[in-house]
Amino acid sequence: MQIETIRDVLHWTKDFHQQLSQCLSHCADNNTDERARMILAYLSEHEKTLTDVVSGFEKNGDEHALNTWCYQYVHHNPITRHVHCDAPFVELDTAQIMDVIVDQHQQVIELYRYLASRAAISSTRELLESLCSLEEHEVMRLAQSSNRLGDL
Repeated sequence: MQIETIRDVLHWTKDFHQQLSQCLSHCADNNTDERARMILAYLSEHEKTLTDVVSGFEKNGDEHALNTWCYQYVHHNPITRHVHCDAPFVELDTAQIMDVIVDQHQQVIELYRYLASRAAISSTRELLESLCSLEEHEVMRLAQSSNRLGDL
């Protein structure tokens, strides 16, 4: 997928969450560790929810913001897809799974932060800041849920 506009970034993010959800779900069925299976299933559902939320931003966002060009960032910092499935979650424990998930989300957060810092239009900046805040809060929520699972 060629990313040129903020709309493309949102579409990529939606696909990222959807593919991550599918990967986590598939690996949940095959992991031998009970806690890892539980966290993988939880994370898969969580990623499905994020897919829907980002889709809402993509459908209902300000047209001027969505049509803002952003190819300069992507040209210098290419977005790598499917990285999360390169290290199969089947072979990871809960801490390793969370490390991979948090790292993946941090990359998305950094993308949003950078694009927001470069946005000339206030509606674009506000959209990107909202998305960044969403991702940051979801990472915190995931970490908190993972910690609660570890307490079981």
